[in-house]
Amino acid sequence: MESISVEFGGRTIEMQTGQVARQATSSVLLRDGDNVVLVTVVSNKEPREGIDFFPLTVNYIEKRYSSGRIPGGFKKREGMPSDDETLISRLIDRPLRPLFPDGYFNETQVIATVMSSDAERPLDMLAMYGAATALHISDVPFAGPMGSCRIGRIDGEFVLNPSYEEIERSDMDVALAATREAILMVEAGANEVPDQEMLDAIAFGHQAIQTLLDTQEEFRSRTGDAKREFTPHEVDAELKRSIEANFRGKIEAALALGNKMDTYAALDDAKKEFKEHYTAALGEEGFAEQKKTYMRIFGDMEREVMRSNILDKGVRADGRSLSDVRAISIEPSFLPRTHGSVLFTRGETQAIVTTTLGTGSDEQFVETLQGEHKSDYLFHYNFPPYCVGEAGFLRAPGRREIGHGALAKRAIEPILPGKEDFPYTVRVVSEITESNGSSSMASACGASLALMDAGVPVSGAVSGIAMGLILEGERFAILSDILGIEDHLGDMDFKVAGTAKGITALQMDIKIVGITQEIMRTALDQALAGRQHIMNEMDKALDAPRPELNPHAPRIVTIMVKPDKIRDIIGVGGKIIRGIVEETGAKIDIEDDGRCLIASANSESLNRAIAIIEGILEEPEIGKTYRGKVKKIAEFGAFVEFLPNQDGLLHISQMDHRRVEKVTDILQEGDELDVQLIEVDHKTGKYKLSRKALIIKPAGMDDDDVEQERRPRKPMHARKNRN
Repeated sequence: MESISVEFGGRTIEMQTGQVARQATSSVLLRDGDNVVLVTVVSNKEPREGIDFFPLTVNYIEKRYSSGRIPGGFKKREGMPSDDETLISRLIDRPLRPLFPDGYFNETQVIATVMSSDAERPLDMLAMYGAATALHISDVPFAGPMGSCRIGRIDGEFVLNPSYEEIERSDMDVALAATREAILMVEAGANEVPDQEMLDAIAFGHQAIQTLLDTQEEFRSRTGDAKREFTPHEVDAELKRSIEANFRGKIEAALALGNKMDTYAALDDAKKEFKEHYTAALGEEGFAEQKKTYMRIFGDMEREVMRSNILDKGVRADGRSLSDVRAISIEPSFLPRTHGSVLFTRGETQAIVTTTLGTGSDEQFVETLQGEHKSDYLFHYNFPPYCVGEAGFLRAPGRREIGHGALAKRAIEPILPGKEDFPYTVRVVSEITESNGSSSMASACGASLALMDAGVPVSGAVSGIAMGLILEGERFAILSDILGIEDHLGDMDFKVAGTAKGITALQMDIKIVGITQEIMRTALDQALAGRQHIMNEMDKALDAPRPELNPHAPRIVTIMVKPDKIRDIIGVGGKIIRGIVEETGAKIDIEDDGRCLIASANSESLNRAIAIIEGILEEPEIGKTYRGKVKKIAEFGAFVEFLPNQDGLLHISQMDHRRVEKVTDILQEGDELDVQLIEVDHKTGKYKLSRKALIIKPAGMDDDDVEQERRPRKPMHARKNRN
């Protein structure tokens, strides 16, 4: 066993290898206080047959036993990865992938397993650093070292790898991965932070990461294996020139068409002609043997044509300049029965985004290593196959859909009102109906508009844009609002979202071995201009939240309840609250702090529920008049419900100034009447009511007459005997 430690962010990170998971290609066990993460790497010795891509799989797994918990559900074992695990798997994958050599097709799997957690700090950056370290000390051809960290900012001071509690107090949350000279990946959420301050945070993190890189290099010098031999396949230069002479013009013509579907159709036709041409020249068997090489040359030609058009001519696939944003069309209130909706179209990317408002009962329960909590803000992104003109199976959301939804969700979160001011559960759904680049940013723009369309009092609007990069040596071009083909054949996908005040979300993925801070600064400056243009277009359609909630949205009224009164509303086994819901149709949620939230889209239903609950909470007051309902008739009187779930006795003697022979002569069960509370027995908690106190005494009747009327009358035969 070999181990090494490094001081980072005020904590000690220890790495060990050679003790655990020794049959893997490489493994590293990382310790940070009580946190333990095992990272393993397995990379097959031979490439997978018949593929032309790098089959890398990254899995981040949180074991519930790591924090002393048993998984929920019936099976009581870890199953399908949670959204957080999926997002962290993607986060680790993105900076690792560019550091493998082009043409390396050996199946490679990285698994990061959280085995012990103090539940006080995130472990994604520790797992990412462990993955890079395990690859760096292995024989896999990986261009390390690579480090990672999280940056927060509290009271103006940057903090490395903050705890969950510190992240709550931070105005930014930046995840960063980098090599010595270049930045590989950035993912950030921020509370409307200016662009320059975001760059300062990235520079701070990049400088701090150098210590991790030194440690990683030293660890490799002690334990590392010699890198396995890997020679990328070299394309015959003469063959490449021959193919270019025959087909480069067709690719150039296809890329000049502008429209996505026309371009793709023309490229497909050129590809079909290409196959037919070389099948005829080489024979079916001859072409089949070399098909992978030929198709790779064709693909490289597409890439070279697109990139040279941009770098040499400043011309993009759809004819725009480098900084132009595609035409934008916005239709608020696109769907009549949703609480808020918008059709957002930017070029050939389109999203229908909806907002739905619910109550506390609609909150999502989330189980993590820190325990269970409820989320009142949900964002779901859907990418059906028809949006790119394909027929395919509809499956559960994949990693891409979860990742794009999380980015758009993060972009919107800073503008949402607080729970105290807006006690709703908010669900935003983005349905991508057309896609040609930057659908996640279309979702962020659409979400901002759909929330305003619903009447949600957001603090401002959010616009987002995806930036691209073409880098050849010292030459580079930054592209605003990239197309799908520019994403596919370019070097970077850099998404930036924010308000007029600053950045709320940022995500950068690259396909090369890193970019400089100069390139990032240029991209951010150009993105800011693009965001402002998009914001202006959004303002033309809807520049502020609707003054009132959508008529179909529930209205929520909050009533504060004393702790000892909560049980009166709920009742034994929830009987009373269920009865109120059944009677009124309203939704009722009672929080632990005593807030009672009553919700209904129907004003009559809402008002009835409010009246019932206020009645339950009302303290009976002697001398006050109440509208009651007869619940039960007895020989000596009637039991009247004068407040919700509060009964009092209306004695027969209190029903009228005159004598009442039988209760049923005046009252029947179900009758409503006004009564006055005249007495409270504090020992028994019983209430005495009077109807008589509210009736005007008949003219000429004095107290003796009343008393005479009250006296029991003797039978007729008794009166005769007395005579």
